[in-house]
Amino acid sequence: MTTENTAAGGPPSSGTVAERSTKDLAKAAVSGWLGTALEFMDFQLYSLAAALVFKDIFFPSDAPGMAIILAMATYATGYLSRPLGAWYFGRLGDRVGRTKVLFYTIALMGIATTAIGLLPTYHQVGILAPILLVFLRLCQGFGAGAEIAGSSVMLTEYAPRRKRGLVGSLVALGTNSGTLGASAIWGVLVATMSTQTVIEWGWRIPFIASSLIMLFAVWLRRNLKESPVFEGRADVVEGEALSRDELAQKVAETQDNVLAAGLHERKGRAFAEGFFLRFGQAGNSGMVQTYLISYITAVLLLAPGVGTGVVITSSLVGFATVPIIGWLSDQVGRKLMYIVMSSIALVLAGPMIWMIATKNVNSVFAGYIIIHQTSVLALASLENNTMSELFGARARLTQLALAKELAAIVATGIGPVVAAALVVGTGGSWWPIAIMIGFFSICSLGAAIVMPETAGRDLTVLNDARPGEAIIGPFARRERQRLGLPKPEDVR
Repeated sequence: MTTENTAAGGPPSSGTVAERSTKDLAKAAVSGWLGTALEFMDFQLYSLAAALVFKDIFFPSDAPGMAIILAMATYATGYLSRPLGAWYFGRLGDRVGRTKVLFYTIALMGIATTAIGLLPTYHQVGILAPILLVFLRLCQGFGAGAEIAGSSVMLTEYAPRRKRGLVGSLVALGTNSGTLGASAIWGVLVATMSTQTVIEWGWRIPFIASSLIMLFAVWLRRNLKESPVFEGRADVVEGEALSRDELAQKVAETQDNVLAAGLHERKGRAFAEGFFLRFGQAGNSGMVQTYLISYITAVLLLAPGVGTGVVITSSLVGFATVPIIGWLSDQVGRKLMYIVMSSIALVLAGPMIWMIATKNVNSVFAGYIIIHQTSVLALASLENNTMSELFGARARLTQLALAKELAAIVATGIGPVVAAALVVGTGGSWWPIAIMIGFFSICSLGAAIVMPETAGRDLTVLNDARPGEAIIGPFARRERQRLGLPKPEDVR
């Protein structure tokens, strides 16, 4: 057994965390990476299909702009059920553990994605085709509601305290891998098949092929050990968390200050901070990874290969930038890195989207890569471990999943639809896209400024993060000095 000691002056901790081997950590990392990769592959497969073919096979229309809006609206429906999945699976994961939830979420998500590849088209069955598509998108979203949150919590709770940023960035690499995989498959289809062949049957291949990843991830998760932090929580007895009534009874009997702190905490602030951190990143993701591909293809009228090519290239670049951002957050703290990267994204939004709108292929690639790295991938690298540290142990998965999905349903689900409507209404102008990316970046920046530093805080603490608990970075030192707290012990 190993002990994560509470930093001097910090809140009470449940104390002991079961030791996990390097092999256990590796399995948790691969499991989280696979699940996140599949989630983002599923949604990127749809977003690219919506931009390239779904507007023709599920939403035929004499007005191309209206067909795109309908296709993007169906993309948004996948986010309607995600908060329900986040609530259901989040509560389940906080009560009985992370591994069971991760098994269920990936199975549901993978089955729904595979089934999309088997759907009849509008020309075959009429209105039933988009109805079935919407139903499967809802199933997909319900499973995905706690997938990335569960993977983030699991990996953060497994990782050594001073390396959570680097280890947690593997979840973001999963998002990158899924985006890259989906884009690569579509790139091959576009390059090797005629447009007519892709529309007739080629589009089915990537959806059906995703089942291979799902089967491997399900197999891996059946043998994954439970999170050591979950097992070490003061409110977990024999592998299951005490209910609120049971916790109240135990507090009355034992006068345990750790349990009492978790029972009586007033929540809300940390949730709002996490919501807006996610709102900014999710909004930028929807704009850059979803709508911008449609803009390049359907508005700028560039070759379909350009849209898939920029995503593939930028995703490859992300394999270098994502872990670097995560590692830097372990050195200087999450707060500082959030402020820096959100500010860069805000400043560059206009110039980069203007470069894309020039239609020069080299400028399109450069503009897309830069805005993708700064406004989407950098924030994704920071988001998962930051939000896991921001929330207390007792309701970490529920709060993280709900904050992520409620923000996503507003930002990512509605953003591309609004962007499509504004661009159509302004005759194809680029500036509405830049304004929306700037707005989402401001949301992340504002949340980062007001939140406490979280890097390295004790994850067994049942309460949400408070100023002075973190042990890494200049903001952590400043918070502790302001509160008059002593220098924390050197913990792992």
